[in-house]
Amino acid sequence: MKTWRNIGWAAFCSTALFLGGCAGGPDKKSTGEVIDDTAIHTKATAALINDPVVSSRSINVDVNRGTVILNGAVNGEIEKQKAEDIVRGINGVRGVQNNLVVRK
Repeated sequence: MKTWRNIGWAAFCSTALFLGGCAGGPDKKSTGEVIDDTAIHTKATAALINDPVVSSRSINVDVNRGTVILNGAVNGEIEKQKAEDIVRGINGVRGVQNNLVVRK
């Protein structure tokens, strides 16, 4: 009986440590957030590459907890707004920080 109790406690502690390791904090992303951000990054990059209006080579896409950050330079206000609209339409995006600069 004592052996089964020890096995039960060991299983409980292992599960608690595993689940605690998957949880995020205010400064650290959880495993799920990392996976979600990676999926959003992939979708955003592909969508920008496939758009004929946007020059995606000069746009850097970063994602932090569902917020997409766009950095780089574009050829005009239309391209800047189009890039933001494309990214905003992706499932899972919570917000967009558009830091794109229009070239002169």
